[in-house]
Amino acid sequence: MSRTRTRADLTDAVHRHVGLSRSESASFVESLLGHITERLESGETVKLSSFGTFQIRSKNERMGRNPKTGEEVPITPRRVLTFRASHVLKDKINECMRERGGE
Repeated sequence: MSRTRTRADLTDAVHRHVGLSRSESASFVESLLGHITERLESGETVKLSSFGTFQIRSKNERMGRNPKTGEEVPITPRRVLTFRASHVLKDKINECMRERGGE
């Protein structure tokens, strides 16, 4: 079973692979994530080549149903974050699965 990756994991990876100090690596990771977040908050699409695209989508108000009571409940309009993986990322993931025997 794999574990969740954290900002600390990203910081360590930058430290190991790029050679920045730990504090510089942490600052870099925070800056990158902050920049992505700011762009998404302003409604922009963020595309990372060979990785994927983060996009904000608006959902209209609609009627939902409480599964416990069956009562109809209005669901308010909102914005949701979507991620669409690139074909390069999908291919790498599928290649990895084939090498491991289809886990």
